[in-house]
Amino acid sequence: MKRIFIVHGWDGNPEGGWFPWLKKELESRGFFVSVPQLPKSEEPRINNCVPVLKEAVGIADEQTYFVGHSMGCQTIARYLELLSEDVKVGGAVFVAGFFKRLTNIENDEITRSVVDEWLNAPLDLEKVENHLKKSVAIFSDDDPYVPLDNQEDFINKLGSKIIIEQAKGHFSGSNGIVELSSALESILEISA
Repeated sequence: MKRIFIVHGWDGNPEGGWFPWLKKELESRGFFVSVPQLPKSEEPRINNCVPVLKEAVGIADEQTYFVGHSMGCQTIARYLELLSEDVKVGGAVFVAGFFKRLTNIENDEITRSVVDEWLNAPLDLEKVENHLKKSVAIFSDDDPYVPLDNQEDFINKLGSKIIIEQAKGHFSGSNGIVELSSALESILEISA
């Protein structure tokens, strides 16, 4: 059975935004879908998030797929980087993902510390790419936090197909995004 893990971002939760809709849509098509709650989502740290995803996934294989939102994309990439060299997963859909930079981030000490950790901790995207059969990266042309130049790493280092949505902000429930057809279509495409 094909398994899909939906990984929320900073301040996220399994019931937020478009995750419940996507889970229901995929389950109705026969997928097993898990949306793990990452710890301390208000102050997400690599060493907290990646082990929770690893535990949720168990044994990864070519029937394993991922959908990430924002920092969830980083969590997926950092999880994939740690897999044994011979392990391949079916693929990933990255929504509002970033490796390069973020903009319009609050300037308090904790927020800066979290951003610095995720942007500056070493990440070998070549290793990540080695584990992915296919990937898609979805961006919005008006995302206040994830500028479009973040797509360069997805194109050049992960070989991702790029989709640029119009006026979807950061794809957050707080922006009123409760369905995301491009994410559904992308996961169906790469898992076909």
